[in-house]
Amino acid sequence: MKLRYDAVAFDLLTGLLDSWTLWNRVAGGPDAGRRWRAAYLGLTYGAGRYRPYQELVAESAQATGLPATVATELALRWGELAPWPEARSVLTRLQGRVKLALVTNCSEHLAAAAVGRTGLEFAAVVSAERAGWYKPHPRPYQLALEELGITADRVLFVAGSPADIAGAAGVGMPVFWHNRIGLPMPPLTDATRHHLLGTADSLHPLIPLVLSQ
Repeated sequence: MKLRYDAVAFDLLTGLLDSWTLWNRVAGGPDAGRRWRAAYLGLTYGAGRYRPYQELVAESAQATGLPATVATELALRWGELAPWPEARSVLTRLQGRVKLALVTNCSEHLAAAAVGRTGLEFAAVVSAERAGWYKPHPRPYQLALEELGITADRVLFVAGSPADIAGAAGVGMPVFWHNRIGLPMPPLTDATRHHLLGTADSLHPLIPLVLSQ
């Protein structure tokens, strides 16, 4: 079996885990949850340098009419996070053949707790807090590459959000967008489009992308 890549790096909170369901539960329903999450993503992508994750979660809640206390409730219920149904089987196929890594826009503490929900071990786990910057700034992706010790062209990045496409492509990584939520495709430059290998609402396509007979 030949390997097309030496490592696969994942966005954690959408690419690998279903965090959307938890946000919806805490918000009181899917509509409120989506508005809250959209506001949070806007704040995060615009933040650049890291500032406390919980602050962004609370500010985005208030911006959409929710009490700031939902940020605390979200953190307390972090143990309800679950991998997407096929995640463990797909990663088990890959584990031992390629290195696995995670890059996530949350605090170090919550990143560690979320990793525990996967039931798997990873060669590198990079949080925005440890990197000092929020994705899609290049630094979190670059730190993952440094810790893997592998060049960007040999690491497939599994994006969880549209911003991850340009972020990972910007440092030279090929990208697969696991668009589980059905978000619209963002405008792409020619350079970014060149790095996007495909998009799907499942992780199953990763197997033929990474492993070839």
